[in-house]
Amino acid sequence: MEFILFGFSDIPNFQWIFLGDFLVLYLTILMCNKLTLLSRPPCTPMYFFLNHFSILEICYVTVTIPRMLTDLLNQKGHVSFIACATQMYLVLLFGGLECLFLAMMAYDHYVAICNPLHYGLIVSPQVCVQLVTASWVIPVVIGQTWQVFSLPFCGSTIINHFFCDLPPVYKLACGDTFVNEIAVYVVAVVFIMVPFLLIVVSYGKIIFNILKSRSARGRAKAFSTCSSHLTVVVLFYGTASTTYLQPTPNQSEETGKNKDTTVALRKLLSKLST
Repeated sequence: MEFILFGFSDIPNFQWIFLGDFLVLYLTILMCNKLTLLSRPPCTPMYFFLNHFSILEICYVTVTIPRMLTDLLNQKGHVSFIACATQMYLVLLFGGLECLFLAMMAYDHYVAICNPLHYGLIVSPQVCVQLVTASWVIPVVIGQTWQVFSLPFCGSTIINHFFCDLPPVYKLACGDTFVNEIAVYVVAVVFIMVPFLLIVVSYGKIIFNILKSRSARGRAKAFSTCSSHLTVVVLFYGTASTTYLQPTPNQSEETGKNKDTTVALRKLLSKLST
């Protein structure tokens, strides 16, 4: 069995424009993240987390954009069952890991600003390695991918998207998918909302601590330290919420697909801001 990624087939006159734009975008993201890895050695916990985040960015865009460029070039879009499942698994894995790493970076900022005397003890190299290792070995997304592709597909095989994402693949499944969708939302709460709440709490305490400071120079330095990470958080969660949290009846497939094209653009903007 195979699927067909519809992509941008409904606007064939713009295929080459999209190909050129996304190729430049992909190469720029790779270059920016590579420069980050080369220019910022992991000598501090913040740079250690940032380097891993850059690796995740490279992996995430590599899972989606090259496949889209290939489909734009040959205008076919055929993808095997196994390849589609693998792509979905990797998209879920890297997306979930980005949420966890953003939370780790927020906690690192919180300890550095609010508890600087114990920073080396709380955020030690051993703790950083343990957090990163625990994040990479979490196997929950394997179960999510298996749940989706264990469903029967007996109708259309055309995925109205440019990669194998959860919502468009669910639409092709036969029978009741309510239980599976509930499981997806539960995992989303764990991997998206819990890290987001940790980020909100961390920055809430940071802002409270900064406002108590009597030194204008200290406040400016603290805000400068957090500004780039906060920009990435806003862009990341803003894109995710507009793409996935909008009620389905109010969002056409074309609208959702067009919103997803902005994910890569916002990733590039967030990377340039750091």
